[in-house]
Amino acid sequence: MGVLDAWKGFAITFTTMFRKTFTQGYPEKGKEKVTEARWHGRHQLNRWPDGLEKCVGCELCAWACPADAIYVEAGQNTDDQRYSPGERYGKVYQINYLRCIFCGMCIEACPTRALTMTNEFKLADRSREALIYTKEQLLAPLLQGMEEPPHPRRLGDDEKAYFLGLPDTGTDTRIPSRLLPAQKGDPA
Repeated sequence: MGVLDAWKGFAITFTTMFRKTFTQGYPEKGKEKVTEARWHGRHQLNRWPDGLEKCVGCELCAWACPADAIYVEAGQNTDDQRYSPGERYGKVYQINYLRCIFCGMCIEACPTRALTMTNEFKLADRSREALIYTKEQLLAPLLQGMEEPPHPRRLGDDEKAYFLGLPDTGTDTRIPSRLLPAQKGDPA
C-alpha cells in the first residue's frame, strides 16, 4: 500500500461534497416524482364497461399473497341484486398496506383482471386503521356510461358480447375499422 492511496480515497469524498444534491423535500407541489408506467403502486378493483365489478370473490388473490395482506369474503349475486356478472362477487374486500410488499402476485393470480396496480405511491397516514383499504376505497371510479351496481348486465345480447364490452351495434369502436383484417378480406 502506497503513501498516496489514502489520499485517493479522500479525493473521492472531497469531490462528492460539492455535487448538487437530488434529495427532495416532501411535498413540493409541481415537482412530484413521475413514476414509470409499470410502477407497482396502490391496488385498484376494476369494473366492466357497464359499471359492474370484475371481482367474482374467488379469493385467489388472497391465497397468492405471500404477506397475507388481502382479505376477501364472497357474496351471492341474485337477479335483483347483481354486483358482478358471475354467480358471486367480492362482498368484503380489504388490503392491509401495513403488510403488503407490492410484489404483484395478487395481480397475476386474478383470473378476471379485476385487481390491478395504479401508479399512486403516496400511502402514508397517521393511523394504522387508515392503511387498511376497504372495497369502497379500492373500487375504480364510475366513468361516463357506467351505472352504480346493483343492476343487471347491460352490454350485448350474449355472454361473448358482454365480456368483450361491445356496444349495442356489436362492433368494437375502439379499434379503427381500417385496421380490422376481417373487413379487408385478409384471413384472420
